[in-house]
Amino acid sequence: MNPVVWLALAVVVVAVAVAAVWLSSRRRHSDALRDTFGPEYDRTVRAHGERNEAERELEARAQRVEQLHIRALSDTESTHFAEEWRSVQSHFVDDPEVAIAEADDLVAEVMQTRGYPMGNFEQRAADVSVDHPNVVENYRAAHAIASRSAQGNTPTEDLRQAMVHYRALFDELIGAQVTASRR
Repeated sequence: MNPVVWLALAVVVVAVAVAAVWLSSRRRHSDALRDTFGPEYDRTVRAHGERNEAERELEARAQRVEQLHIRALSDTESTHFAEEWRSVQSHFVDDPEVAIAEADDLVAEVMQTRGYPMGNFEQRAADVSVDHPNVVENYRAAHAIASRSAQGNTPTEDLRQAMVHYRALFDELIGAQVTASRR
């Protein structure tokens, strides 16, 4: 066979191999992000409409949170916040709207104590999604209900659901340990 044909064939084989390695690497990278961010990965892909753009967003979140000084709560702080939560929950029976506002404030206070910046809600949710991807959607849902409640007549069942959502995030925030390898 002609040496030029052999060379062309070799170039094609190398190009295919490089493409296969690159595609495999991209897939592993996407799988790692999906494992890290859980349901937040799919939500972000839907929001951006494009996987590569969504993955860049998730990577940027992780890098941003990496620069923060997020810490675990001390036992004393956890106990204090748990007592505060019981107080908030006890208000729900008599005044659900007030209890939801208190729950929103308490979650924000726990986040701030742990070291999360208290910028706008979307930035807080994005920051929380890095370490708590399985409950960040609870935070979004609870906050949406709390916002509607602040504007008037929200059904008690919706308020109860907001309290359940806040509780899921709250429990994780007061009990979550900071990953030793990151912090």
